[in-house]
Amino acid sequence: MTKPSLSDLLHAAVTAVGGTERPGQVTMAEAVAEAIDDGSHLLVQAGTGTGKSLGYLVPSLAHGERVIVATATLALQRQLVERDLPRTVEALHPQLRRRPQFAMLKGRSNYLCLHRLHEGAPQDEEEGLFDVFESAAPTSKLGQDLLRMRDWADETETGDRDALTPGVSDRAWAQVSVTSRECLGASKCAYGAECFAEAARERAKLADVVVTNHALLAIDAIEGAPVLPSHEVLVVDEAHELVSRVTGAATGELTPGGVNRAVRRAAKLVNEKAGDALQTAAESFERIMELALPGRLEEIPEDLAYALMSLRDAARTVITALGNTRDKSVQDEDAVRKQALASIENVHAVAERVAAASEYDVVWYERHDRFGASLRVAPLSVSGLLREKLFADRSVVLTSATLKLGGDFNGVAASLGLPPESAVTNGLPSPRNRAARTGDASSEDARTDGDEPTADDSSAKTSPPWKGLDVGSPFEYRKQGILYVARHLAQPGREGSRTDMLDELAELVEAAGGRTLGLFSSMRGAQAAAEALRGRLDMPILLQGEETLGELIRSFSDDARTCLFGTLSLWQGVDVPGANCQLVVMDRIPFPRPDDPLMSARQKAVEEAGGNGFMAVAATHAALLMAQGAGRLVRASEDRGVVAVLDPRLATARYGGFLKASMPDFWFTTDRNQVRRSLAAIDAAAPATG
Repeated sequence: MTKPSLSDLLHAAVTAVGGTERPGQVTMAEAVAEAIDDGSHLLVQAGTGTGKSLGYLVPSLAHGERVIVATATLALQRQLVERDLPRTVEALHPQLRRRPQFAMLKGRSNYLCLHRLHEGAPQDEEEGLFDVFESAAPTSKLGQDLLRMRDWADETETGDRDALTPGVSDRAWAQVSVTSRECLGASKCAYGAECFAEAARERAKLADVVVTNHALLAIDAIEGAPVLPSHEVLVVDEAHELVSRVTGAATGELTPGGVNRAVRRAAKLVNEKAGDALQTAAESFERIMELALPGRLEEIPEDLAYALMSLRDAARTVITALGNTRDKSVQDEDAVRKQALASIENVHAVAERVAAASEYDVVWYERHDRFGASLRVAPLSVSGLLREKLFADRSVVLTSATLKLGGDFNGVAASLGLPPESAVTNGLPSPRNRAARTGDASSEDARTDGDEPTADDSSAKTSPPWKGLDVGSPFEYRKQGILYVARHLAQPGREGSRTDMLDELAELVEAAGGRTLGLFSSMRGAQAAAEALRGRLDMPILLQGEETLGELIRSFSDDARTCLFGTLSLWQGVDVPGANCQLVVMDRIPFPRPDDPLMSARQKAVEEAGGNGFMAVAATHAALLMAQGAGRLVRASEDRGVVAVLDPRLATARYGGFLKASMPDFWFTTDRNQVRRSLAAIDAAAPATG
C-alpha cells in the first residue's frame, strides 16, 4: 500500500473541520513531519487563523507513534478533544486505514474521588471523618453544590471537574477530590476499580494521542515519576505559557495556616513527643511570619533559618512516625494518614528547600490582606530543568502565535534551555533584528534570559538541534490594523493618576463608539479608568472582577457599544472576532513591577553573568504580553481596528523597536487626529449590533 502524502492527509482534515487550507499551515505540517522523522526540535510561530492544531495533529497522526499534546488552556483542550481530533481521525481513516485513539489526561485532583464522596473527608480538628454532606446546610451554596455533585457522580462517565456544569467553588470541589499524594492508591482503595482518575490513566495508556495540560507536563518533568505514558513526540501548544506554568509547578509555599493545618492532621496520629515538637516548631514559624515584610530574602535571616530547620526536623520525625504506627480506633485510618502525610511532606520539603538557601532558588515573603503572610520559593530559572527533562529522548514541537520576540526565537529558546539557533526561518540565515541590536536588545543579551547563573553551559553543546519557523499569518495586518502610540502623553510614573492618559482614552473610546478592550498593567489602573469613563461616557464599561470572566466576555461580545477593562487574563484570554472589538488599548508597557522578587532576581542574575538584564527579562516579559494583547484585535479576515498604546516610550525609548518587532505588523502612526478619523470611519462602517 502506498503511503498517503502529507498534503492529501492535510487536505482531508481541513475539509472535515470546515476550514480553509492555508500556505502557512502546509509549511508548518511539513516542518513538523520533518522534525518528527529526524528526532529534532521545532519552534513554530503560527499566527491566529493559521490552523496550527491541524498543522501538528495531521503529521503526528500520520507518524503512527504516540504523541502527547500539552496546552495551557481548557478551551484549547476541549477544542482538540471535542472537535479537531474526532473529525480529523475520521477524515484520515480512509487513507491511514486505521482510527487512532485519543484521550484527555489531567492531574488527579481534577477528577471526582469516589472514596471522598462516599466516605467523607478527613477532619482537621479531630480524628475520624468529616461528613461534609451532613454538616453543610442544604440551603447553603456549599450544601447545594455538594448535593449536586453527589447526583452528578452517578451520571458522569469521566468524573472530570470541567465536565460539571455549572461549575463549583474550589472549596466545594476540595471535599470530593484528592491530590496524588493524598490518594490511597487503586490497590488499597475500596473504590479503586471504579476510580475516575485511574480510568483516565488507562485510557491514556491505550491512546495514540494524549491531550494534557502544561501543569501535568511540568509535574511529569519535576517529580521524576512518570505521570504521562511513554511517547516519542511531544507537542506543546500555547508554548509561550510553558516557562510560567513550569515555574508555578516548581514553586513551594509555606503559610502559618497551612503549617497549622498539617500539625492538626498529623499530631494526633503520632506519639506525644513527636507531636509536641512539631507544634512547637509551627508556633515559632508563625511568630516570625507575623513580622514578615513583603520582598525578596537574598539571605535567609538567622531566626527564620532556625525556625525552618526546627520545622524540617520535626516534620521528618513525624513522617517516620506516621509510617511506623497504626491505630485501629481511627475511622478509615488509611485515608486519614494519607492526608496527614501529604500535608507534612509538603511542609518538610519546602522548609528543607528554603533552609538550604540554594543560589538557584529565589525566596521571598508575600503578604495578603485576607490571607496574611506566606513564604515562597521558586527556581531562579527552569531552563536547566526543561533542557534535561523535556528535550531528552523525544522530538518536541513548540508552537504559539507569539514565540518570536524582537525578531528572532533565541530569547524564548534560551528560557527553554535551548542553545542559540544555528538555522532559522525557512532554512535561511536570519539577520539579527536591527531594533534588537541597536536598542540595547542584542541577541546575545536576549539569549541570557532564563540561563542558570553559572558559566558552565556544557549541556547546551549536546542539546539536539532545533529550528525556528515563522509561518506568518493569513491576515493582512498592515491593511487590517493600525498601531497607534500616543507619543504626546507624559511618560507614566510608578504612582499617581494619569489625567492626560484618561482624557486620551475617553476620546479614543468615544471615536470608536465603544467596541473597546482595555488592557491595563494593574487592577488599580483598570478600576480608575472604568470609574473615570463611566462618569464621562454614555456607554457600558465592564470591569474585570465584577462578574466572572466568561460572563464579562459574553456581555462584551453581545453589545457593540460595550467596553471591557481588565488586567492579565484579558491580555491573553479574549477571542472576540467581528465588529465588537475594534479598539484594543494598552495603558502602558507591561514591564514587571520593579519589586517583583522573581523577575528582579532573574534580571540581576543575567546582569551578573554579563548580559543585559533589562532586555533579557523585563523587556522580553513586556514583549510577550504586548504581542498577546495586540493579537486580540484581528481574529478574522474581515476584522478592522486600532491597537492604541498610551505610553510614549514605545515610540521614544531605545527598546521600543524590540517591542514593536514582537507585535503584529500593523500600520504605525503617532498622529492622534488620524487615528480618531480612522476609528470613526471603522465605527460607521460596522454593523450596529456587531
